[in-house]
Amino acid sequence: MNFAKQLINWYTDNKRDLPWRNTTNPYYIWLSEIILQQTQVVQGLPYYNAFTTNFPTVFDLANADEQEVLKLWQGLGYYSRARNLHASAKYIVNELEGRFPDTFNEIIKLKGVGDYTASAIASICFNHVTAVVDGNVYRALSRVYGIYTPINTGKGFKEFKALAQQLIDKKEPATFNQAIMEFGARLCKPKNPDCDNCPFNTKCIALSKAVITDLPVKIKSVKVTKKYYNFIIILSKDGNTILEQRTGNGIWQNLYQFPLLETDKDASFSEIVKQIKLINYLKDQSIEVSLYNEKAVIHKLSHQHLYTKFWIVTLDSALPKGIALDKITDYPVPILIGNFIEKFNF
Repeated sequence: MNFAKQLINWYTDNKRDLPWRNTTNPYYIWLSEIILQQTQVVQGLPYYNAFTTNFPTVFDLANADEQEVLKLWQGLGYYSRARNLHASAKYIVNELEGRFPDTFNEIIKLKGVGDYTASAIASICFNHVTAVVDGNVYRALSRVYGIYTPINTGKGFKEFKALAQQLIDKKEPATFNQAIMEFGARLCKPKNPDCDNCPFNTKCIALSKAVITDLPVKIKSVKVTKKYYNFIIILSKDGNTILEQRTGNGIWQNLYQFPLLETDKDASFSEIVKQIKLINYLKDQSIEVSLYNEKAVIHKLSHQHLYTKFWIVTLDSALPKGIALDKITDYPVPILIGNFIEKFNF
């Protein structure tokens, strides 16, 4: 079986017309690859267009304020990608004089860039023969070749990387890498793969043995933890509220949120009111407290589920150091907060 030839033939006839496929500019390819990490094309495309419009060159991105970058990224999740993107743009401009690195070993040094992204950029932009391995590739190769090695292990990565490197078309590495990613996204999907139209359906081991749903194999991850978040939305007499910027190294680092009370379990109304009254700028103030959502909003992250309630606190006095309500949409916030702001309609 000439895997590469059959794959490229299929891709030539079926590839989608996507903007990053009409360029070999490493800045644009890098942008697309970072945006599409953990993100499907249909969701990532508007963000790609927004970033290339607002930051048409790596110099524009490097010179942007981090808050502007995070705001443009809002809703895409995994915000460390945006922070790493911004940091790497500064590195390219300040340390490399705006020249994008052109070898795998140099590209992989950029923050937020791993083997897959470095391989994609190196092959697509500089024609280096280095195979990509991502979820689409794991899925396609495990099924076609009947591989049961768990993909989320070091052994699994080495085995699939070696196989992909063996299969890659040495003359057309860029086309091969884009083809296998497209194949996994369009035909060899996680659920309901289109086996009838698959170019490998007569050779696919998983199809012949009826084990499509068993592959690829992945070892179960750690147990998901529960957290209970209570956001305090303060509405002052002078039309202000409070937003606080998160610090530390969490997933929402440098994003803004309403004051947060985290509890060990779903707290009662009286327990939350008691804690609200201990907040410095609310002590000895005349306030009214109401619960916006009786049923907690469950925000699911890869490692934890956030059970979230929003508490409305009406303050019968001014909040001179607060943020005007009509300005809160200017701040980059987690999608959980953004959805509330949109629904509450300040």
